[in-house]
Amino acid sequence: MRKTYLSWGIISILGMTACQEASKPETKINDSNTPLHLLTPEYTTPYRGWTAEEIKQDLDRIFVYLDEETPTRVLDTLTGKEITDYSQLNAHAQLEKGDFRLASYEWGVTYTGMLEAAEATADSKYREYVARRFDFLSEVAPHFRKLYEEHRTVDAQIRQVIMPGALDDAGAMCAAMVKFSKSASGVDYKGLIDNYMDFIEHKEHRLADGTFARMRPQANSLWLDDMYMGIPALAYMGSYTGEQRYFDEAVRQIKQFTDRMFVPEKNLYMHGWIESSDTHPAFHWARANGWALLTLTEVLDVLPSDHPERADLLKIYKQHVQGITAYQSGSGFWHQLLDKNDSYLETSATAIYVYCIARGVNKGWLDAIAYGPVAHLGWSAVSTQINEKGQVEGTCVGTGMGFDPAFYYHRPVNPYAAHGYGPTLLAGAEMIRLIQKSYPKMNDSAIQYYETDPKTDAAIFGVDGQTY
Repeated sequence: MRKTYLSWGIISILGMTACQEASKPETKINDSNTPLHLLTPEYTTPYRGWTAEEIKQDLDRIFVYLDEETPTRVLDTLTGKEITDYSQLNAHAQLEKGDFRLASYEWGVTYTGMLEAAEATADSKYREYVARRFDFLSEVAPHFRKLYEEHRTVDAQIRQVIMPGALDDAGAMCAAMVKFSKSASGVDYKGLIDNYMDFIEHKEHRLADGTFARMRPQANSLWLDDMYMGIPALAYMGSYTGEQRYFDEAVRQIKQFTDRMFVPEKNLYMHGWIESSDTHPAFHWARANGWALLTLTEVLDVLPSDHPERADLLKIYKQHVQGITAYQSGSGFWHQLLDKNDSYLETSATAIYVYCIARGVNKGWLDAIAYGPVAHLGWSAVSTQINEKGQVEGTCVGTGMGFDPAFYYHRPVNPYAAHGYGPTLLAGAEMIRLIQKSYPKMNDSAIQYYETDPKTDAAIFGVDGQTY
């Protein structure tokens, strides 16, 4: 019984203590007892530092997925068997289908992203990915061309390679092949490169002054997308051949697009321009602005330092970066329509901006203090869209030109939209370079970029450690 009473006594005491604790008033957090500036914000995307290893893990996941889903085999669709002797192709021969095509403009960007990832990470598997697919396309293309000449039929995937019908088919693939061929050995891509360039120079529709144009959705339409689809290939041909005319044509095209489509009030480009219209509704579609900024970035990469119009292009690039940076959301993403905060947050454009801004900082075109955190936050956003399978989510599907907001607001997003993969590889690769070249630190709760290592993880309030 004594034990019983003792037990009840202990329970009673504990109960009273609990009641007393519960009855105590909660400590009020206020300015007197708490450093409020150290309270943890509720971020919607990660807000922290990154390591090169962490970024590479994201890129590796993408690589594994893409390597699996972009096979390099020719199948006989009647028998289902692989054709290994390409001289024996028949009317039923097709490239094996994965989740993605091997020769679309989106994959031109992806091949470039793989090459940048190989260089940034020193991991050869990314470069080998490109080599296998370019070698495959180079090997099968002549046999499919012969098959077409004999039977007037050819697999749709390879048609884009041997008979490009739009800048979409030619420009990005041509630029990627030029980049790769400058350091590749054993395979000659000149035939494919010349075929692409022949279309860009001689077969693409143009306005009277030579600006790349399309006949849809209206006659003589300028698509901002076509800056990327045609212009970087011209600039890279300049570096490939040493011929000044390619550089001059690339610069001329940029200026003619900019004269018609750049909106100085916002430092953004409009998506579409129609020659016959008196008014040009300015819809600032995010990915099209991405293509424009990527064009400026790639041309500046290879344009000779003494080119007489380089300073003009650098000015346009900086203005565009200013405009785009002003519309970054608090989550790090940019919106589908850049200046419409109720349009959805979109991944592919965000990744392009991260790459171009990080590239600008790394090249010395942009100030690291101002723009390093912009790219850093953007990568934090993009990283959340790389799922465990290695797919990139939140990417707007292929998009034509519209002149009302509903068209852009309601474009679907899909992980099989190939537009997200190349930009994400590019962004990750350039962020690795950025954090290795600069010194990003969390200082007083904010990401700051430093030119030299502060050698502390504590808050930095002055160059000598003093508070000012």
